[in-house]
Amino acid sequence: MSAPFEERSGVVPCGTPWGQGYQTLEEVFIEVQVPPGTRAQDIQCGLQSRHVALAVGGREILKGKLFDSTIADEGTWTLEDRKMVRIVLTKTKRDAANCWTSLLESEYAADPWVQDQMQRKLTLERFQKENWGLNSSSCT
Repeated sequence: MSAPFEERSGVVPCGTPWGQGYQTLEEVFIEVQVPPGTRAQDIQCGLQSRHVALAVGGREILKGKLFDSTIADEGTWTLEDRKMVRIVLTKTKRDAANCWTSLLESEYAADPWVQDQMQRKLTLERFQKENWGLNSSSCT
């Protein structure tokens, strides 16, 4: 659902020591760089409503309480090109006012400028969803 918005407006990534995270109105994306050649069986990923845990080859990469709640049974992870794990979490609160200021409750907070840019993108996304038939290119 969020792909058309991302294609038109981009995303605002928040860098971390292990990769990056970004969000849309409905979802939170976590991209974790892993050693090239990593296999799916090397990955242990636990996704719960308020917790995430990721280990690769027995080494813990990410673990903690999420900033806000998600729909646990809609969370997914994929291994892409055997070098990146992408975790997709569905927010329970899906509106522009629910801009996560950090990935975990006490870690990976966005700096104030990135936070402002994320909030702007979510507000724009909400406007585009609410006004999907509005196309200024046909106005004269």
